Amino acid sequence: MPMYEIEQYEVHTQKYRIEADSEAQAIANLFQGKADPVDNSLELIEVAEDYGLPADEHRQLADQLRAMGVTVDEAVIPSIRAIVRVDQQG
Repeated sequence: MPMYEIEQYEVHTQKYRIEADSEAQAIANLFQGKADPVDNSLELIEVAEDYGLPADEHRQLADQLRAMGVTVDEAVIPSIRAIVRVDQQG
């Protein structure tokens, strides 16, 4: 049976520690990559269903999913960033 790797869009949070003189400076430092992530603080919030593969560019896949009862709107195949077939590792 074929094997696939799927990338799924998800919303996560990550805590950072930043030395700064103010909240604004702390945020600016974060955006500039000057923050240290707090170990083990990555947390899944939810699957990001507003993002996904464009349904019009992947029409056949979208139609197959609909036939299987998967909800796919006209804009995107929800939460899927990429899918590729890979060889099985043995």
